[in-house]
Amino acid sequence: MDERLCVQQVLSGNTSAFAYFVETYQDMAMTIALRICGNRQDAEDIVQESYLKAFRNLHSFRSDSKFSTWLYRIVYNTAVTHTRARMWTADYGKEAEEVPALSSDNPELQMEEAEKKEMVTEILDRMSKGDALLLTLYYMEDHSVKEVAKITGLNESNVKVKLFRARKVFKERLFNYLRCDRKKCCKETGIKNGR
Repeated sequence: MDERLCVQQVLSGNTSAFAYFVETYQDMAMTIALRICGNRQDAEDIVQESYLKAFRNLHSFRSDSKFSTWLYRIVYNTAVTHTRARMWTADYGKEAEEVPALSSDNPELQMEEAEKKEMVTEILDRMSKGDALLLTLYYMEDHSVKEVAKITGLNESNVKVKLFRARKVFKERLFNYLRCDRKKCCKETGIKNGR
C-alpha cells in the first residue's frame, strides 16, 4: 500500500487505515523500544504510546522522509525519555530473548539460523543500549546512516563514529563468545586445545 495514500486516508477520517502502519512497523518499533529500555513490559508501553503520538501528530508528517523513519524517531524519543538515565550504560544482567521459530523447511538450517540469531542477541544484550540500537538499525534493519541519524537525533558523523566503535566492541565480544563456546564444547567432549 502507498504510505502517502494511507496517511491521507487517516487524515480524511478513515482512522482504521492507521492499522496498516501498526501492522507494518510493530516489530521494529518493539525492537527499538526494547533495545533502549531493556524491559518487555516497558517496551510495549513505549510502543503503544508512540503509536498514539504518531496518530495524534500525523498531520505534521512530511513526505520528504519515509513514514518508518518518522515513526521510529517517535519511538526512539519516547523510549529515551522513559529511560534517559540509563541510555548509554551497559546492562549485563539480561538473558537473551527467545528466538522465534524460522519458516525454513530444513530443520538443520532452522537450528543454525536460530543459534546465530541467539548469539547475536546475546552479544547485543551485553552491549550498551545505544550501541546495540545503532547496530540493530544499521545492520539488521538496513537503515542508511542518514536514516539512523534521523531516528536517533545524532548527526551523521557521530553515527559513523559510534557505529565504528560499536562494530569494534561487537567483534571483540563475538570473538570472546566464540572462544568461550569453543572451550565449553572442548571441555564437554573431552577434546583438548580444540583438536
